[in-house]
Amino acid sequence: MKKPRGKSGLRPYSSILLDGPGRAPSRAMLYPVGFKKEDFAKPIIGVASTWSNVTPCNMHIDKLALESEAGANAAGGKAIIFNTITISDGISMGTEGMKYSLVSREVIADSIETVVACEGMDGYVAIGGCDKNMPACLMAMARMNRPSVFVYGGTILPGCLTGTDRALDIVSVFEAVGAHANKKISDSELQDIESCAIPGPGSCGGMYTANTMASAIEALGMSLPNSSAQTAISPAKKDDARRAGAAVVNLLKLGIHPRDIMTRKAFENAITVVIALGGSTNAVLHLLAMAQAADVKLSIDDFTRIGKRVPVLADLKPSGKYVMAALVGIGGILPMMRTLLAAGLIHGDCLTVTGKTVAENLASVKPYPAGQDIVRPLDNPIKKDSHLVILYGNLAPEGAVAKISGKEGLTFTGRARVFNSEEAAMKAILAGKIKKADIVVIRYEGPKGGPGMREMLGPTSAIMGQGLGKEVALITDGRFSGGTHGFVVGHITPEASQGGPLALIEEGDTITIDAEKRVITLAVSAKTIAARRKNWKAPKPRYTRGVLAKYAHLVSSATYGAVTDHALKL
Repeated sequence: MKKPRGKSGLRPYSSILLDGPGRAPSRAMLYPVGFKKEDFAKPIIGVASTWSNVTPCNMHIDKLALESEAGANAAGGKAIIFNTITISDGISMGTEGMKYSLVSREVIADSIETVVACEGMDGYVAIGGCDKNMPACLMAMARMNRPSVFVYGGTILPGCLTGTDRALDIVSVFEAVGAHANKKISDSELQDIESCAIPGPGSCGGMYTANTMASAIEALGMSLPNSSAQTAISPAKKDDARRAGAAVVNLLKLGIHPRDIMTRKAFENAITVVIALGGSTNAVLHLLAMAQAADVKLSIDDFTRIGKRVPVLADLKPSGKYVMAALVGIGGILPMMRTLLAAGLIHGDCLTVTGKTVAENLASVKPYPAGQDIVRPLDNPIKKDSHLVILYGNLAPEGAVAKISGKEGLTFTGRARVFNSEEAAMKAILAGKIKKADIVVIRYEGPKGGPGMREMLGPTSAIMGQGLGKEVALITDGRFSGGTHGFVVGHITPEASQGGPLALIEEGDTITIDAEKRVITLAVSAKTIAARRKNWKAPKPRYTRGVLAKYAHLVSSATYGAVTDHALKL
């Protein structure tokens, strides 16, 4: 964004909008919403709230927005709260509605940029609580480069099934669907699980996409220390929101902008923390998109480079044992970051929204309590290198993202079971038609082909629920929920709708996924592939009007973060 012409100091944007006799109409519009004469001399601090009752992830954020408003006002700013949309993956998963999920990331980023720019806000807080609105907030911050701080809405507490000590979350329900289809649990048992898995406000409880992205954003330096590791309904989270409002005013005084913080080294820190936590494959997509917005050169190959030296340390769901609330209880990610810093695995000289460096923020952090087994020491990792594996090969010439915890093994060879939509695959899985050594192929679900790159939590959870997690693999040009586990490969590029090799797989073909060699291979000759390509016809667009049509027209490959302004920069 270009620097504005007008007064500098703490009011570089609002002064243009509000100062002088000619701007009297602008000031007149603000008196009814709570401005007093003296407020026009203060910097305007926006508070971008993603509140709605659409989802428990965001149902409490209106209260956090009031805390940020109070913090900004007390620090000498004048806050204005405004809203943007959010959607719920958990509700729309497995339906046509899920096609709007990734699309919403772009809509949210665009809407925050629109309000902040139009209303002359000098800085802002953005509060997110679900998968897509979080990276969207950061994309807007990076684009606009106005002093800003992100606040995570916080994690949910685990649900509890009466008479058991089992910690439940939304993935427990998805997996229960598979178990129910396989006659492992009854109708009443399924009802019991669904009715108590989500006990209140907050984001999904494992190291799924929301908690992954909150941790990545904290490691990036764009939220206050420990923002990622607080429960949604807690005094700590209210304090975090209040201090964020004050922090934006402080950033204005210090002249620190998001792109001063969101550097390449900071993104490397974020990747490192995501790997150490065993985080979601969506982090690849979102960090690429955020870096693109910040004009930072980052590629999928950086995940391989960093992943070779960074181990998985945290035993968190979906592949592990614990929920995020357990990590909150032992101090969050800060002690782990200090360990990584001491080992030379993260950069300590990166600036953060506190005005201090990563190393300065971590200097007084205490180690984890003795005896805890949630985060392992570096010399006893869960996996010695990254669980996020970037694959290439004749099935993914432009790359794919695998989530390999090691518990499923490191290689898988099987026969292709080909489906042209998620619904078709799900129907076959629930009908018991998927067997040991099958590789479920779900195609035409990419950013353009879907459109919208739906998450495959339904199919992967059904496979796990049927006890086939180690016996069946799944590959797709769609993506995965952070709650997905098992032998899975997504983000396959080029996507099927663009003529990628995924479109040329036939039922019964042999496919090999090799996480050690980092390849995904279709055991068909180049001559046969060429012959199949001759007979292939591109499908007609599924949508020709509206937001999905616009998204399909503009969106880039998943390899570049599936952003809608990528082409505009060329």
